[in-house]
Amino acid sequence: MAELILKPGREKSLLRRHPWIFSGAVDFVQGQPQSGETLNVLDANRHFIAKAAYSPVSQIRARVWTFDENENIDADFFRRQIDSALNLRSYLGFFSRSSADTLEMKPESNAARLIHAESDHLPGLIVDCYADVLVLQSLTAGSEFWRDTIADILLEKTKAAAIFERSDADVRELEGLPIRNGALRGNPPERLTIREHGLCFTVNIASGHKTGFYLDQCQNRQRVAELARGRDVLNCFCYTGGFSIHAAAGGAKTVLSVDSSADALALGQENAGLNATTSTDLEWREADVFQALRKFRDERRSFDMIILDPPKFAATVSQAEKAARGYKDINLLAFKLLRPGGILATFSCSGGIDAALFQKIVAGAALDAGVEAAIVEHLSQSGDHPISLHFPEGAYLKGLICVKN
Repeated sequence: MAELILKPGREKSLLRRHPWIFSGAVDFVQGQPQSGETLNVLDANRHFIAKAAYSPVSQIRARVWTFDENENIDADFFRRQIDSALNLRSYLGFFSRSSADTLEMKPESNAARLIHAESDHLPGLIVDCYADVLVLQSLTAGSEFWRDTIADILLEKTKAAAIFERSDADVRELEGLPIRNGALRGNPPERLTIREHGLCFTVNIASGHKTGFYLDQCQNRQRVAELARGRDVLNCFCYTGGFSIHAAAGGAKTVLSVDSSADALALGQENAGLNATTSTDLEWREADVFQALRKFRDERRSFDMIILDPPKFAATVSQAEKAARGYKDINLLAFKLLRPGGILATFSCSGGIDAALFQKIVAGAALDAGVEAAIVEHLSQSGDHPISLHFPEGAYLKGLICVKN
């Protein structure tokens, strides 16, 4: 097996079980490993530390599979890791597992994340379940190397009808990998309908955001529904209407949904038609959210509840300063548009903005808006998107529920 030898003193993060090895920590590589091939990681004194997948062109030069020197990286390894991930979701109640290794989804919700990359000790591998179809996303050289083995094990363990591959994220270019989008196993449809908390949503797994739907907001959508009763709601960056439909189902008086994508809004209206929302006045508006918020301010519009769930403004810490301005802008305008006693549900999915910084940004927005507000709840990603204690980068979704005094 090839070996990656670290520079002196560069093993500290690995000893804390962080799975990434950056190129600057590497002294040299002995052997000629292929992209994605497993190699031994040794410290400067040639002591074993881990077994990792090699990525020759990425700044993250290797990602750890295991810290156990006696563990082989083979099909059985991936079978055990996938089993562990599925058992965790079963324990958390996202589905149950039969003796035949068949996933039995809950009647009210039949979509969930099954594998969450580093947090499930499978770096770069995302697997989401939509009804009886799996969507696989391979983002790293290591997960790409084992892609077919993983797909076969997933079918074995879940008895899914098909697997669709969404390995089309930009990050694959950093790994020197080609874009892939299409059927991986079986004949999956490009669109299908799922249930979430008893509501129905059509998901485009071929071209929708992420793997088709924002599963990480599942529990937060339910909380918004509980808070929306009798309120005039503004949902910004609404995408296909996840928060909007839940707010309507929760008894919102009106829901105005804004997004810049006509296609997303069309699917949102389609989703509204799948659910009984006749008691709520639903409006869908195609617009740039930043401009729309300013227009509402100039028109002296006001709302009882505003939801801000923007796309990723900062993928890395280096982009945080620019992103902070964007987050502050939309939150400042939202505070101005809220009625007294109104609720702001505001989120950031940017990896470059941590929870403390996000709270500071929102606090600054309230100050500049000249309003008093209090945080009444902190929100995060749903439990099927676990956060490894050794991989804090996994805590990417931050949410605050604030009440304007």
